[in-house]
Amino acid sequence: MNDSIISRDQVKPEDKWKLEDIYATDEAFKESYAHCEKLITSFTPYENTLTQDPHALFAFLKAQDNFWEEVNKLYVYAHMRLHEDGNKSFYQDLSQRTETLSIKASSALAFVNPELSKLTDAILKVFYEEVPELKHYERYLNEVLRQKAHILDPATEALLAEVGDIAGTAQNTFAMLNNVDIKFPSIENEKGETVRLTHATYIPFMESNNRKVRESAFNALYGTYSSFKNTISTLFAGNIKQYGLFSNVRHFESPLHMALSENNIPVAVYHNLIDTVNKNLEHLHRYMGLRKNVLGLEELHMYDLFVPMVKDYTKQISFDEAKEIVLKALAPLGEDYINVVKSAFNEGWIDKYENEGKRSGAYSWGTYGAPHPYILLNHTSNINSMFTLAHEMGHAMHTYYSHKNQPHVYGDYCIFVAEVASTVNEALLMQYLLKETTDPVEKQYLMNYFMDQFKSTLYRQTMFAEFELDMHLAYQKGETLTAEYLCDHYYALVKKYHGPSVTVDEAIALEWSRIPHFYTPFYVYQYATGYSAAIALSTRILNEGQSAVDDYIRFLSGGSSKDPIDLLKIAGVDMSSSVPIQSALQVFANLIKDFK
Repeated sequence: MNDSIISRDQVKPEDKWKLEDIYATDEAFKESYAHCEKLITSFTPYENTLTQDPHALFAFLKAQDNFWEEVNKLYVYAHMRLHEDGNKSFYQDLSQRTETLSIKASSALAFVNPELSKLTDAILKVFYEEVPELKHYERYLNEVLRQKAHILDPATEALLAEVGDIAGTAQNTFAMLNNVDIKFPSIENEKGETVRLTHATYIPFMESNNRKVRESAFNALYGTYSSFKNTISTLFAGNIKQYGLFSNVRHFESPLHMALSENNIPVAVYHNLIDTVNKNLEHLHRYMGLRKNVLGLEELHMYDLFVPMVKDYTKQISFDEAKEIVLKALAPLGEDYINVVKSAFNEGWIDKYENEGKRSGAYSWGTYGAPHPYILLNHTSNINSMFTLAHEMGHAMHTYYSHKNQPHVYGDYCIFVAEVASTVNEALLMQYLLKETTDPVEKQYLMNYFMDQFKSTLYRQTMFAEFELDMHLAYQKGETLTAEYLCDHYYALVKKYHGPSVTVDEAIALEWSRIPHFYTPFYVYQYATGYSAAIALSTRILNEGQSAVDDYIRFLSGGSSKDPIDLLKIAGVDMSSSVPIQSALQVFANLIKDFK
């Protein structure tokens, strides 16, 4: 019987991240929290002065930078502590306090954008001449003016900030349900041992060569979600309702327009992705036919989509082995890049393994002013976890370069470009592995894995994006988003995307219910656009060498100093067109031919 997951207290120190690099103790955290609470009232004297006095405006913007830097450190620290073990009520309390603090801060600063939106180019020109240091904030101020039509009066802005705490209820409730309260049943593994199904072990089970294990894991997972489907559909619908309300109040044409407006992403980019992928579904259909034939199955089920088509290849890759391979794969990015990655491995950036109550999945997170970014993993000894390590390291390095090269006001980057940095690392790792292997079976396995990345990242995430858009539109048209409605629509999309070679199991209709990213509206499409851009950029880095690397590092160092579309153009790709998506899909089509 093997049915246990270690507790947080049992995790070795060398396998934990060092959050004490942000706050040495929880007492230091509390002192900083108290300081920020007092600072909230310090901004009142600036009200009604920002458009009158350039000196007051500059002093305010500096003070606001310093304030948010400290608040964000509190927020990130508390939530990463909670993600270590969601069962700990102490950190549940701290994370909720930081969310409340952020809401109070946003409410206290609600006067800022309405005031700044009254500025004009003529006023700013005079201000810059009188206080040249204000030019530091020129892009920030221009962005406020770009969003002028969606900025409301101070009282309404303050109210929306207060409501923000309530608006996050659906997301927070789903996270607690999904990460802590939901317990999956035990199943039998390949050895006949009874083992607990968890978020971290689900994909390894789905990769098992034993079809009975795959089917058991699939049914156990979705059977569990089915028992919560009405609760989760209510949370899902509640999140769509709150986002729709905010988009209406802010006078956006749609929730999609609001989501993309923040980073000035043209709405056409979202539609280009869905349209281009839909026009190329035949590639995915051919892949499914290939998979069915290679596996020798009369029926290809949803639980057959993760098992490698190369049955005679198995490889255990420990974290330490994965670390060394990733270092070699990323060598084309230059010595400076590699030296920082080594620091990440040796200086407590990474929390490596699953423990009871730990947040599922993986992420990289950072905050300006912290000595370094962080990576949360739930590493298991397989190739998928190695690629996850490379992926999250890409995020961490993006944070490192942006924070190093940009001031606080432009230090963060948006998700649209973030998924490029992570996926470039994955693409470089894949190309390295394909080049280095001398084993034909291993090469087939890697090509299979590469094809599955296209399936999972480009096609599947676009399917998610299409589902999400459809559900927002359905709600706007007056549909009630019941569990049945969500399942029926999702099931139809799965059938459309996967094609005639797949027997689409009814249980997959519940897949929408386990996707945390749906609670950050219009997030998932960026995985697909990022993957497309990354395929182009990794090819350029390998083919052109130093000049391409220099452009790429400039992109990583850009933070939010330019619009994301323009930052990507620095690196050498134009995501305002469908060309990178079409090119990536052609790479997928070629892989299918080569594998055959």
